[in-house]
Amino acid sequence: MSGHSKWSTIKHKKAAADAKKGKEFSKLARLIAVESRLAGGNTDSPALKALVDKAKAVNMPKENIERAIQKGVGGGSDNTESVTYELYGPGGVAILIDTVTDNRNRTVAELKHLVSKLGYQLAEPGAAMWAFVKEGADWIPNTKVPVSDVDVDALQKLLEAVEAHDDVEEVYTNAE
Repeated sequence: MSGHSKWSTIKHKKAAADAKKGKEFSKLARLIAVESRLAGGNTDSPALKALVDKAKAVNMPKENIERAIQKGVGGGSDNTESVTYELYGPGGVAILIDTVTDNRNRTVAELKHLVSKLGYQLAEPGAAMWAFVKEGADWIPNTKVPVSDVDVDALQKLLEAVEAHDDVEEVYTNAE
């Protein structure tokens, strides 16, 4: 008889919630480590402080935050770096993909394959970046592009596929 055990139901819900939380914590830890390396371990750096606040907002344990900062400062064999990829989506929408990766070649190959399955391709560096201005850690669009109803669905599908990739941290578009 399936579903009769209350503990079994709780166990499965907890496992799913823990997996989601763990994935979010690991993404934040990588971001903090990269930013810590760039800031030289200075916790007063605005970008690092913003990431630490974001981690605290999702209840990331203090020990994990401190470990990520130390990992970035210590350097070690972990060569994670932040890379931004660009592409044009449906209706000519410019898309920026911020990633944190330990292997550029693997990440770019996986992203190329992912977007090519949906009928798009990555653009050359600087091809789509002109449509955005960097403010702090975020990219703000200079211009907005109107998108038709058909293109909205295709854009949503593309964004969901890209955001599901493990190395992708943020995705920015200039769609209205």
